[in-house]
Amino acid sequence: MQGRLSAWLVKHGLVHRSLGFDYQGIETLQIKPEDWHSIAVILYVYGYNYLRSQCAYDVAPGGMLASVYHLTRIEYGIDQPEEVCIKVFVSRKNPGIPSIFWVWKSADFQERESYDMLGISYDNHPRLKRILMPESWIGWPLRKDYIAPKFYEIQDAH
Repeated sequence: MQGRLSAWLVKHGLVHRSLGFDYQGIETLQIKPEDWHSIAVILYVYGYNYLRSQCAYDVAPGGMLASVYHLTRIEYGIDQPEEVCIKVFVSRKNPGIPSIFWVWKSADFQERESYDMLGISYDNHPRLKRILMPESWIGWPLRKDYIAPKFYEIQDAH
């Protein structure tokens, strides 16, 4: 089933894939990494002026990584603002996504956390560096294939 925003994107020739609706009825769309920055600007101009959250997750061990954006249209006098969830999937071998910091400034720390925990590089982010782990940390702790250095208790348990 195609949602309102998906229909609008199709009408204007913008490439995406509808992933349906979540349990709250919020439309979820998949956008290709190379199209994400231009579609983010279009969504901002269309009225999605608030980035509620950005997060990332490891889809499967050795598989894709996902960067997820929850956008909201904030308008005066509207009790139930329109929302959308955008998912951008990238290969773990070259996990690069255009940063949306220049569209929504609130993405700053959220993109840095996704970089720090999963290693997703947000291109053109002004301060992309570790935020939770020390700069000397090796690896990406929230990847499903991550092995903690010098921690043998879990690895050797039988």
